[in-house]
Amino acid sequence: MSPEVWRINRERAVDYLNTRNRIYVVDGFAGWDPRYRINVRVVCARAYHALFMRNMLIRPSRAELEHFHPDYVIYNAGSFPANRWTEGMTSATSVAINFAEKEMVILGTEYAGEMKKGVFTVLFYEMPVKHNVLTLHSSANQGKDGDVTVFFGLSGTGKTTLSADPKRALIGDDEHCWTDTGVFNIEGGCYAKCIGLSAEKEPDIFNAIRFGSVLENVVFNPETRTVDYDDSTLTENTRCAYPIEYIENAKIPCISDGHPKNIILLTCDARGVLPPISKLTPEQTMFHFISGYTSKMAGTEDGVTEPQATFSSCFAQPFLALHPMRYARMLADKIREHSANAWLLNTGWVGAGATTGGKRCPLKYTRAILDAIHSGDLAKAEYEVYDTFNLHIPTSCPGVPSELLNPKTSWTGSADFKQEVTKLGVLFNDNFKKYADEATPEVIAAGPAVAAAKVEEAVKPAAAAVGSVVEQVKAAVAEPEKVLNGNAPSS
Repeated sequence: MSPEVWRINRERAVDYLNTRNRIYVVDGFAGWDPRYRINVRVVCARAYHALFMRNMLIRPSRAELEHFHPDYVIYNAGSFPANRWTEGMTSATSVAINFAEKEMVILGTEYAGEMKKGVFTVLFYEMPVKHNVLTLHSSANQGKDGDVTVFFGLSGTGKTTLSADPKRALIGDDEHCWTDTGVFNIEGGCYAKCIGLSAEKEPDIFNAIRFGSVLENVVFNPETRTVDYDDSTLTENTRCAYPIEYIENAKIPCISDGHPKNIILLTCDARGVLPPISKLTPEQTMFHFISGYTSKMAGTEDGVTEPQATFSSCFAQPFLALHPMRYARMLADKIREHSANAWLLNTGWVGAGATTGGKRCPLKYTRAILDAIHSGDLAKAEYEVYDTFNLHIPTSCPGVPSELLNPKTSWTGSADFKQEVTKLGVLFNDNFKKYADEATPEVIAAGPAVAAAKVEEAVKPAAAAVGSVVEQVKAAVAEPEKVLNGNAPSS
């Protein structure tokens, strides 16, 4: 976006806000550590947006408000469209950040999360560039002994659910920074998924939904105002934004007492070929952190009704302001400096893929794995190497069936296991090619060992299927009457 188009959009947003009978101004902090926090001012036209950001930013005291001067200002005119005919614009929606002017302008979308993620993007630039502080798309919690665990992961992988542990204090559920003293939460609230929510399954989140919380996309009875958390009529991506103080065991202020002891990269593998838990070397951590692999889960994005493989560098691709390798190097340096353990935790399918007879790894087993990580038992376990991905997997874990730990021994699917492993390895390596020029040979070698012959063998079935469809389409074009009779080729 050129500076001129930026000015046009900014003027358009400000003019719109000036025509409203009432506007809302919310002042708050991004970052619990006073050394690094950023003062944010939100100017918006909807009470919903104001309350959302009041929950998600850190709320200043009255004394702090008296001397508040914003570092960044967000102009949210989301009810008013951008001019799509302006140079460089492709639609009536525009979300833009000007790092020089320290302003953000929102036009043509009323999704409140744009403000939250806009602030996050600012921190992805400000923290590494100005302070050598690592910004993380992660949740974090702390045990009674002061041990800190950081969870990376995309939507639907379990960041919020797994970090909400009654035995551990919650530092934050989504956005953090790692400094020279430990980690701090960027936000003053949580933004949790609500689909299928119940007091039995997730009591902390369920009990946090009270006066002042903001529910999005949920279906409720207009007379009793009772919410049906199982109703996905509007979308499966139902959400709630609430102050972190609503979580009973939240650590306030949201700053750790030390450096992370365990780094957990969460993934949700729909193919069922990644182990439930693997111990990573620093180089493997960089590779999988850069890859950011998971499966897009149903309901996390429009149009996603079944799991799809996806990669998001640093588990935060839309928010990165710098090259992903810069964040990966910072993470590996901190892991080495503080002797942290790094793990790849798969909350996805076991026994087979999502469409070939597998089942989602039971939450009780995932929690048992986490308990073993936090107690230190898993770090002392015996390990074996899981070929192709060269991952180190434990041969046993308290509370988890041993056969479940190795995908090869637990496989019951109808698809060929080796072929599924190779297919996923190919996807990993193809994705990593765009970052390889910035990676060391050791990091590149930390990826799947997929030989050229295996790659060719893996793509043959797909190529044959495509060829079959092409031939059917050619036949349909040659004999269109068959299409009219309802015999069109399926694809």
